[in-house]
Amino acid sequence: MTILSASRRVLRYRIARALIIIFTIWNLAEIHLVQHRLYEADHTILRHRPQNQERIYIASINWNNERILRSHWSKALTQLVLKLGPENVFISIYESGSYDNTKGALRELDWELDRMRVPRNITLSPVTHEDEIAAPARGEGWISTPDGKRQLRRVPYLARIRNLSLLPLQDLARQGITFDKILFLNDVVFTPNDVLELLHTNDGEYAASCSLDFSKPPNYYDTFALRDSKGHEPIMQTWPYFSSTASRHAMKNMSPVPVTSCWNGMVVMSASPFIARSPLRFRGIPDSLASYSSDDELALCEADCTRVVGQSTAPLGCDFMDERRSSSKAGKQMEGLEH
Repeated sequence: MTILSASRRVLRYRIARALIIIFTIWNLAEIHLVQHRLYEADHTILRHRPQNQERIYIASINWNNERILRSHWSKALTQLVLKLGPENVFISIYESGSYDNTKGALRELDWELDRMRVPRNITLSPVTHEDEIAAPARGEGWISTPDGKRQLRRVPYLARIRNLSLLPLQDLARQGITFDKILFLNDVVFTPNDVLELLHTNDGEYAASCSLDFSKPPNYYDTFALRDSKGHEPIMQTWPYFSSTASRHAMKNMSPVPVTSCWNGMVVMSASPFIARSPLRFRGIPDSLASYSSDDELALCEADCTRVVGQSTAPLGCDFMDERRSSSKAGKQMEGLEH
C-alpha cells in the first residue's frame, strides 16, 4: 500500500511537471510568434507606406487642450496636411469654451494653416461648460437626478458639438465641393503615417476604422465606445483586449480587428452618409430612456452608418503609436456633466 501510494505521488508529480513544461513552452512560443508579427507589421508599413489619393475632411472638437496642441498636435496636423496635400483637405475645428489658453494655441495653428493656404474653419466658442450647465433646462438633453435637480447629459451635448464640426462639410457639399472620407481627430499624439495607415485599413473597405489610444500604456484609454465583433465590451484594458474569437485572433495576428463599435483617438468614416438627402448625425438616446440605459453618440453614429453603407462590422485599425495626453484638471471639470 505504501509502495502504491508512493508510485501515485511520483506519477502526479511527473504529470504536473509535464503540464508546467508544456504550458511554459506554449507561452514562450506564443510570445515569440506575437513579437515576430509585430516586427513584420512594422516593417511592412515602412516598406509599403500607403499614398493617399482621396479628399479628406478633418474634424476635431477641442476643450482644454492647450498643452497637447502646443507640444504635439498642431505640428503633427500641419505635417499631415503636407502629406495629404493642402488641396485635398478641409480642416474643421470646434473649440467649446476652454478654461486654459486653447483658443490662443488654435489661433497660432490658424495662422500657420493660413500661411500654408489650407481651407479650414476654426470656431472658438465663448460659451463655457459652466454656462451650459447653468442654462435653463429646456428641450432634449437633460435628465432629472435623484435629488430632483436637472442635469445636462454628456452624450447629447457631445453629439451636438460634433455635429457643429460637420456644418462646413454640408455647406461645401451645396457648393459642389465634396470629400471621400472624414477623419475625426481627438486630442492624441499621432504621426502622419499613423493616419495614412488608418485611412488604408482593410484596403479602404470599412464602415469605420479606428486607432487605439493610450493614457497609461499598456492600458488603452477609451473604454466607452469599444465593442468586439459580438458587441461585447473588452474583457481587459491590456492586449489582446477582446473575448470574441474573431477580434482576439485578428489582434494577435496584427490584422484589422472586426468590431461593432469603436472610437479611440482617431476615426475614419465615409463622408457620403453625412451629406446624403437624410444626412447622418451624431445623436444620443431620448431623455425618457436615459435613466435606464447608457448611450454613446459615437456608437449610435457608427450603428447608423453601418445601416447606411450596408456593412455589419467596422474593422478596427490598431495603431499603437497614439498616446492620449489628458490632464486630471480637465477630467475633473467634466464631472458636472452626466457620464
